[in-house]
Amino acid sequence: MFELSQLRCFVAAAEELHFGRAAQRLNMTQSPLSRQIQLLERILDVTLLERTSRTVSLTPAGRVFLIEARRIVRLAESASLSARRVAKGDAGKVAIGFTAVSGYTLVPQIVAQARASLPNIELDLREMVSTEQTDALLTGLIDIGFVRPPVVRSEFETLTILHEPLLVALPSGDPRQGLSTLTPADLDGQPLIMYARQGAGYFHDMLVRLFDEAQVAPNFVQHVTQIHSMLGLVRAGLAAAVVPQSALGLHPDDVQFRQMVTQPEFPVELIMAWRRDNANPALDPMRRLCAEAIG
Repeated sequence: MFELSQLRCFVAAAEELHFGRAAQRLNMTQSPLSRQIQLLERILDVTLLERTSRTVSLTPAGRVFLIEARRIVRLAESASLSARRVAKGDAGKVAIGFTAVSGYTLVPQIVAQARASLPNIELDLREMVSTEQTDALLTGLIDIGFVRPPVVRSEFETLTILHEPLLVALPSGDPRQGLSTLTPADLDGQPLIMYARQGAGYFHDMLVRLFDEAQVAPNFVQHVTQIHSMLGLVRAGLAAAVVPQSALGLHPDDVQFRQMVTQPEFPVELIMAWRRDNANPALDPMRRLCAEAIG
């Protein structure tokens, strides 16, 4: 079977129709180039170039072979470039997990930045709750997860990338819309849509702690796991809800937001997590890009 170096020599000679110029183009001397082409012709058992003392021309077989030889050389060069890019982390594929609400705020920033800065890295975006992302990181289904605390697995590296305040989402006609800010006392005894412990444990536990410390007891009329579902119920007039500021990105109609003032503060955190032993070369550049895009 012929070698790639022989194809390169033939393509150069066929395009230049001059052995001296072809050798110069390949940064080699004329004799080795001529030997490579002769060896190629012996392997194929076909004459590709007609040579005289003054001219070089392609045979009919040479003209046909040149088309395929060029294609093979281009494919080899493309494969080599792709392999180097992947090895350097400039190309490849990165799977990213994200929560529903971050899909409206965080993910668009990352996608826009990646398209501009890392165009050869393919993004595989997967919407998951935080517990699902933890399992997906452990099994290698995703490379990066954007999760809510706590993240206590020793296999993970983490970076807190976002702190955001709590807001109260109020349905149309709620008299508390006349207030510029709200405190936990404004929720005491009032109907409130609460987070389910199973599936939204971070927000559930945060609000339980907040209400306990403020010594208030809202009337939980419904428990849900997803913020967009919660806002849908607020819009329907069921009750108010406490949500992170990023929920503003959902743009719900007929819902008003007021900042929740608490002492102490209860900031909502978002953590970027990845496995320490992840060998994907594209992980590090994508991880840095995510941190920069959000910061």
